[in-house]
Amino acid sequence: MPFVMAAEAKILLVSPDLMATSRLAALCREAGASLETLRSLSDSPHGGPHDVVLLDLQTLAEDPAVVVTRARSVAANGAVDRDRPARIVAFGPHVARERLALARDAGADDVVSRGELLGGFAGLLRRWREG
Repeated sequence: MPFVMAAEAKILLVSPDLMATSRLAALCREAGASLETLRSLSDSPHGGPHDVVLLDLQTLAEDPAVVVTRARSVAANGAVDRDRPARIVAFGPHVARERLALARDAGADDVVSRGELLGGFAGLLRRWREG
């Protein structure tokens, strides 16, 4: 039985990877969440405010510190009336430990491997929304 959120979670994914986008779209549907995708942080989201911003460090070439800072700015611009800012979550291959650590050091709210994200999405989403 799929996990369904009490109120629809709004997720913003920043990734040009069509495979990641389609897999996360399916996971969001199963979890009762909506997904908006940006190919880069130069684009502007249309469906905010968002609860979670997912950053694909494997496909975003910039320094993770720059990516996290820009994502926080993008999320804040769409969250004018919100008490709680979007959670910034960076993900990437488990072997990219340095990039993941740089994102954490830059202030990402959470950092997970790609496998962890895709394999445990519903539980992670619950944790991000509760935390």
